[in-house]
Amino acid sequence: MRRCFWGIIGILGLLPLSALGQTAYVTDNLRLGLYEAEDTSGRPTRMLESGQAMEILSRDRNYANVQLPDGSEGWVKATYLVEIKPAKLIVAEITAERDALLTELADTKQAFAAPAATIDSLKKDVMSFETQLAEVSAEVSALEEENASIRGLKDQYKGSLPLRWVAIAIAVCLVAGFLLGMWWVDRQNRKRHGGIRIY
Repeated sequence: MRRCFWGIIGILGLLPLSALGQTAYVTDNLRLGLYEAEDTSGRPTRMLESGQAMEILSRDRNYANVQLPDGSEGWVKATYLVEIKPAKLIVAEITAERDALLTELADTKQAFAAPAATIDSLKKDVMSFETQLAEVSAEVSALEEENASIRGLKDQYKGSLPLRWVAIAIAVCLVAGFLLGMWWVDRQNRKRHGGIRIY
């Protein structure tokens, strides 16, 4: 039992030593009493937190008569009133503004997610169309070269007749020559034989 007692005493004795290495801060949370009496005697009717806004109705060196946004009036110690917003309010406003901007950023990212996907799709389509356009341009160039060579051949054979017409003319000449030759041979035979055909 004694060992247990001395063990507990030892542990309790070491507790203050464990707090020596910790970091500590001075609090900026001020609580200011609102009093009915001008000299702030008596008990405060209300405790005001640091950063509480109020309108000063009258003020002397030590005390100020103030009105709160809810219409409550009273007296406070003037030395605790400042015209500049305390850091607590500024940090709260900046934090709220940051949170609002983060929310707006998230909403904007979400709103632009679909258009961004559409833009990526359109970029891919543009690349595909550019590839197709390059292929078509190459084909058009090849056709223009072929057309130019055909025009050159056309200019070269401009005065000549088509081969089909020449073949038809030769065939007509052969048939006509054969018929004319037969007529001439028949005529000569009749002339020799006194106008009688002998075959």
